[in-house]
Amino acid sequence: MRVAVLVLDGVFDSGLAAVLDILQCANTLRKRLPQPPPAWQVRTVGFADTVRTGAGHQVTAESVAHVDECDLLLIPGVAERRPEELVAYLSGPRAAPARELITRARARRTSIATACAGTFLLAEAGILDGLSVTTTWWLGPLFRSRYPKVTLDQNRMVNDCDGVTTAGAAFAHVDLALTLVRRRSPSLSDLVANYLVIDERPSQAAHTMSGALAAGDPTVAAFERWARDHLHEPLSVTDAARALGVSERTLQRTTRAVLGVSPVRFVQDLRVEQATHLLRTTDRTIETIARRVGYESANTLRVLLRDRTGKSAAQLRR
Repeated sequence: MRVAVLVLDGVFDSGLAAVLDILQCANTLRKRLPQPPPAWQVRTVGFADTVRTGAGHQVTAESVAHVDECDLLLIPGVAERRPEELVAYLSGPRAAPARELITRARARRTSIATACAGTFLLAEAGILDGLSVTTTWWLGPLFRSRYPKVTLDQNRMVNDCDGVTTAGAAFAHVDLALTLVRRRSPSLSDLVANYLVIDERPSQAAHTMSGALAAGDPTVAAFERWARDHLHEPLSVTDAARALGVSERTLQRTTRAVLGVSPVRFVQDLRVEQATHLLRTTDRTIETIARRVGYESANTLRVLLRDRTGKSAAQLRR
């Protein structure tokens, strides 16, 4: 497979290194398999001979003309962590050549892969409307408000949809590269993961801080405060809306627009967050913790923890 790795000014250093290292490792280890898949032919391309990374390092790049010959266009995310500046960069004139390149690649039906803030670049290029994607969890509210025609699924670490592969927060570049290897050979992907000691992380849910997401909207922020105060009680969306001075429909609609989930799901996330904290910082029993976060049955909490974090209560406690 011919892969063009597009390096933009300000690229996230670890993200770039992760995808290059994993693909190189796959090329090295593939010969150990009885029936090795074809090698990855990787070129690092850019709009200048030398590109400066987010940490100030210089990367030598080949011409972007090689993108016309590639089977996969892989775009590591940039390292900008300020939402307003990120959007200004990716929607502005500096990123215009990248957006045009992505549009042309999509028109040729070239596969495209990116992670973290790179999903914003694909959205700015206009190729994501009607697709399901993921991005870094803390940029979710901004993504939903700016690109309403794109379906954002933040529960996934990696999302494939119609030839476009997207991954979550910055270090999900590792998961992205492993997914690309797995498509060609699951056995080789397992071999690379074992050599590099990479654990499988199918979801971002265990890393999401619900309060940080809610802070961007006054209604949702007020709902979060109310929910935390009543976390030990059965949830009543009607009571919450009345306490906030809004209609139940408004609360439902606003929570879904900002967070992409219902009020019930959001409160469940808060309960998982609090239960995880108590498991890790106290010696209270799971039964006691369940009651503290609003569940009469400890088994209900156990199932929820497993579903949202991928770990049992005992594993979280360890």
